[in-house]
Amino acid sequence: MTADDSFGRLDDDDYPAYTMGRAAELLGTTQGFLRAIGDARLITPLRSAGGHRRYSRYQLRIAARARELVDQGTPIEAACRIIILEDQLEEALRINAEYRRTTSLRTVGT
Repeated sequence: MTADDSFGRLDDDDYPAYTMGRAAELLGTTQGFLRAIGDARLITPLRSAGGHRRYSRYQLRIAARARELVDQGTPIEAACRIIILEDQLEEALRINAEYRRTTSLRTVGT
């Protein structure tokens, strides 16, 4: 991989650029919190060659949402379930909108 390839990945939301310590620092939380949401299968960090957890910006956004819910008093397991359901709902709405769009295009074309 060249230096240019590495810089291009900095814009990739899924690139695991953050160590656990840095991720916790950015979120203002503990490494234990990140482990807990990983144990709850909300996010699955990638592992470096040495086995260290690495987080992407996308995963940090999910973790920030979990922290927001936990800070409001929601138990961590419930917060993780809420976020998973929110994500599933968003995906279902996206699929539904796409279906409606393609259906209306077919109706107009006939």
